[in-house]
Amino acid sequence: MAAKSAFPLLLLNMFLANLSMGLVIPILPELLTSFQAGGQAAGYLVSCFGLTQFLFSPVAGNLSDQRGRKPMIIVGLFLFAFSNLLAALAGDLTLLLVSRLIGGIGSAALIPAIIAYVADITPDQERSKAMSWLGASMTSGFIIGPGVGGLLSELGIKAPFYASTLVGLLAMICSLRMLPESLTLDVRRLRQQAKEKKENVFRQIGRSIHSRYFILLLIVFAISFGLTHFEAIFPLFVVQSYGFTTRDISILLTVCSLIATVNQLVLTERIARRFGEKRVIAAMLLLSAVTLIGLIYSGNFLYVMVVTMLFFTFNNILRPLMNTMLSKEAGDEQGFVAGMNNAYTSLGTIFGPMLAGILFDVHINLPYLFGAFVLVLSCFVSLTRLRSQSYRTSHE
Repeated sequence: MAAKSAFPLLLLNMFLANLSMGLVIPILPELLTSFQAGGQAAGYLVSCFGLTQFLFSPVAGNLSDQRGRKPMIIVGLFLFAFSNLLAALAGDLTLLLVSRLIGGIGSAALIPAIIAYVADITPDQERSKAMSWLGASMTSGFIIGPGVGGLLSELGIKAPFYASTLVGLLAMICSLRMLPESLTLDVRRLRQQAKEKKENVFRQIGRSIHSRYFILLLIVFAISFGLTHFEAIFPLFVVQSYGFTTRDISILLTVCSLIATVNQLVLTERIARRFGEKRVIAAMLLLSAVTLIGLIYSGNFLYVMVVTMLFFTFNNILRPLMNTMLSKEAGDEQGFVAGMNNAYTSLGTIFGPMLAGILFDVHINLPYLFGAFVLVLSCFVSLTRLRSQSYRTSHE
């Protein structure tokens, strides 16, 4: 069993993986101008990361079960650093797109392995707290990405990518030297000898549809869809609607994400213990929808900051609760379920930004109205379907 001293390093690695996803958002306008590209390209840049993440996540999850968590984490960090270096060196839009595709593969290798690793080293009674910390690093990384990207871009449009490359390499070196393997050699050999037929991602999703945890995965998709739907057009929305600057956006997203992360760490376990995981999930979905609608009613900076902070807080609370419920349902399929978790998250990352861009061109407020509709629908599903099924949670 791996020592729990590995946990802080796992949190850092998860943060870095999700940081890369949001890094490009605030610098998209300047990047697109330099490459003489338009809004359609912006949607591709945000969504293509999720595309390869989706395609490779289930394969990577199974490999982590058979070959070990540590090798997949190392591979993921290397691809993460390489993709950012490629983006920094990109002289045209094609190479920039390739870098985002590689980054998605790296995330697919890294994230399921980390989630499964945490499940390996934590007993059921401690898993909720561990997943809360992991969820904080995951969601805050994605949320802080745009803020960090915007602030670093003042040093140069490619500065965020160079900084991310350096940090990724340092994390890889630290993981190589300090991270123990969580699966014993006997367990890995046994799983390798099983010689199960490998399924492609679509067959695995088909299998997940008939599983006892499908509704949980569907809610994971909705959460990811709502968050990326929000973030993909947020810079364009506040610039065109309220006249915010790139610096305003960076400060706003960074401050809101930090406050939301603190709120998550303080509140998640307490409210889950008090009200039960299922009720909290439904409430957070509904409140997320309310804040999306609230964003369109005022351009006051402080108002937008409060609404954005609340939206991030509700999303931050949702993610660890979903990870906890999924890990408890997974049994000896931790790698597979973690891969499916990441795959459904990736589907939201693919379709959220693409649809948000299309709807934004129709009407500036339409993306947030539609995003709210998806979250309300998910709230209804969680209230009706989760309550009718027996999940092995510690709070119900």
